[in-house]
Amino acid sequence: MDKEDIKFTSAEIGTLWGAYVNGTAIDTVNRYMVSIVENEKIKAVLEEAIQIFAQQKEQIVSFIKRDGFPLPNGFNDSDLRKDAKRLFTDIFCLHYIHIMTLHGLIGHVTALSSSVNKDLRHFYDSCDNDAKELYHKSTELLLELGHFQRDPYFYPEENQELIIDKDFTDGFFGNNRRIAATEIISLSLNLKKAILSKALSISFSQVSQIPEAKEFLEYSGKVADKQIQSLAAILQKDNLPAPMSWETEITNSTDSPFSDKLMMFHLGFLFQTAQTFQGAGLATAMRTDLAYEYEKIILTNLAITKKWFNIMVKYKWLEQPPLAPNRKNITRGK
Repeated sequence: MDKEDIKFTSAEIGTLWGAYVNGTAIDTVNRYMVSIVENEKIKAVLEEAIQIFAQQKEQIVSFIKRDGFPLPNGFNDSDLRKDAKRLFTDIFCLHYIHIMTLHGLIGHVTALSSSVNKDLRHFYDSCDNDAKELYHKSTELLLELGHFQRDPYFYPEENQELIIDKDFTDGFFGNNRRIAATEIISLSLNLKKAILSKALSISFSQVSQIPEAKEFLEYSGKVADKQIQSLAAILQKDNLPAPMSWETEITNSTDSPFSDKLMMFHLGFLFQTAQTFQGAGLATAMRTDLAYEYEKIILTNLAITKKWFNIMVKYKWLEQPPLAPNRKNITRGK
C-alpha cells in the first residue's frame, strides 16, 4: 500500500477535529477584537493570528475530508456580531491573544506527538512555529506597553543545597519551607489562566441572552475567583506578588458580540484544558498544601464541567466527535 493511502489513526482524526472546533471558536473572538482595537500594533498581531488560522483551517478541512469524515460545524459568522459595542479594551485583547497563543503552543505539540502521518507531522510542526512567532510578538508588545506581568524574582543562594529533611514537603504543620522555583512554573501559568477565565466569565455574563447560560457564566466567574485567591495565597505566604486581574479591562456593555453557544463553549474549553495544567502542577508540587489546593481545584473543575456539559447538551450546542465503531450494532445490522 502506498504510504499516502494510509488512513489517519483515531488519535490523528481527534487532533484535527479538535483543532477545527477550538480554532474556529478562538478565531471568531479574534475577528471581533480586531474590529474594535485601536492600537495599530495590537491590531497587527490579531490580523496575523487571523491570517494564520485561515491557512491552517484550509489544511485541516482538507485532512478531515480526505478520509471521508464529516466536517464539524465549529463556529462562524452566525456566532459573531462585529457591530456590537466595545466589550474589551485594547490591552485585554492583547492579553487574550497572548494566553490563547500559549494554549496553541501546547496544543500543537500534543497533536504533533500523537501524529504518525508525515504530512500531519509537518503541518503541526508549522502550526507550532506560527504559534511561537505570535507568542514572541505578543510578549514583546506587552513588555513595550508596560503590561507584561513577570513572575516573582528569586535571589541566588551561595551554594547548591540538598534536601535533607522530610519536612521539605510539609505545607500545613511546623516550619513549612518556602515555595520552590520549580513549583512557580505551574503556579504562575494556572494563575494567569484562571485570571483569563474570570475576566471572560464576567464579560460574557454581562452580555449573555439566555438566563441559564448567564447564571452558569456568573457561577464560573466565582469559581475562577476562588481559584485565583487560593493560588495567590500560596505566593503571598512567602511575600511574593500575585498577578493582577483584568476586570478593569472590561467595559460596561451589555450588547453581545457573540452567540451564547460560543461563549459557553469557550468557558468550557478553558475549564477543561485547565485541568491538564493543574494536573501538571499537582505532579510537580512537593509541598502538601500546594498539592491539596490543586486537588481541590481539579475536583471543582470536574464538577463545573459536568454542569457545563448538561447545559450544552440541553441547547444542542455540543458537537459529537468521531466515535469508535459500534460493533454490536454492526453485527445486528443496525
